[in-house]
Amino acid sequence: MRLHHGETEAVGWRLVTVFDAVRQLRDASPDVTGRPRVIAIDGRGGAGKTTLAEKLATVEPNSAIVHTDDFAWNHACFDWGAVLVENILQPLHRGQPVDFRPDAWVRHDRAGSIAIPAGTDVVWVEGTGVIREELLPWLDASVYVQGDLDEQERLLVARDGDSPEQQEHVTNWLREELPFMLRERPWSRATLIVAGPSRIDHDPDTELVVGPPISP
Repeated sequence: MRLHHGETEAVGWRLVTVFDAVRQLRDASPDVTGRPRVIAIDGRGGAGKTTLAEKLATVEPNSAIVHTDDFAWNHACFDWGAVLVENILQPLHRGQPVDFRPDAWVRHDRAGSIAIPAGTDVVWVEGTGVIREELLPWLDASVYVQGDLDEQERLLVARDGDSPEQQEHVTNWLREELPFMLRERPWSRATLIVAGPSRIDHDPDTELVVGPPISP
């Protein structure tokens, strides 16, 4: 597996059902009551974080997904931690619903809001950089999606294209992502490592290839 310099490769991969993966993540915070569990999903661009969040939500129907891209939109690649805490994580920990429009949405007249209804059981917060030191007190469990860089880059091109503008965007993104991820080392903080994509044969609709936490 080709990884960026400094990232530790997971070992001991095994097959589990999506249901069992969700149960393991819920069991990581057995004493949560009166509010949703907050579970982070981190990984590099093209790793499959959004797809994984949607898959986990299928077996946890009373759940909501928050995308950090919505906070980064016209704001900053990674400097959104305080905004996430103040407007999403603090209200959730108080057992309150969320209905938030980021400042950039207002300035650029983007419709809608980030809404999480009262009584939600699990909130999946997915995005590169969400497993970071400043957010750890607010997270009940976490997943790091680890995959081969060649495959992730292929998927990004298939999804976003390879125009000169897109190549410039990727270059600018990596200029921030690489030192950030090396400093925060989210793979060493995660409750569970998920292969994305995996070379191990499995049913992608019902199974995941997972590994144990990676030692720092």
